[in-house]
Amino acid sequence: MRFLIKKTPDRFLKSVNDEISSILSRNLDGLFPDYSFPEEDKLAMPVELHEKEKEYTVKAELPGVKKEDLDIDIDKNYITINAKKEEEKEENEKGYKKSEFSYGEFSRTVYFPQEIDVEKTKAKLEHGVLKIEAPKRIAEKENVKKLSVD
Repeated sequence: MRFLIKKTPDRFLKSVNDEISSILSRNLDGLFPDYSFPEEDKLAMPVELHEKEKEYTVKAELPGVKKEDLDIDIDKNYITINAKKEEEKEENEKGYKKSEFSYGEFSRTVYFPQEIDVEKTKAKLEHGVLKIEAPKRIAEKENVKKLSVD
């Protein structure tokens, strides 16, 4: 036996809307790539972190960024990379002029599970790749004191 449920206009519109959304998402999701917008109008900076026995290596992609446009802050537990990119291109050909420009800020903070030696950390920028080598800080042995029991 079937039961009839009276649908109010609100319920009817919601069910139609849900059905249309379901059909569209099943059929159109694969056609359009997912887009994400970085926070605070900053561009994304791909970063790799590798841990070795005695050091951490950080690699960051920074195409088109010059050394003077880099600002790296370092502390015992993290490194923050800030970079600015300004690029302008202008072409003058027969009968037309083409001008392109791009500006952007990159910022990324990498946290380490173990303290690093700030004084021995080195950075090098080559072919648009920033490489930072951060040696792990060797824990100093604390003075162990024997306690006598009275």
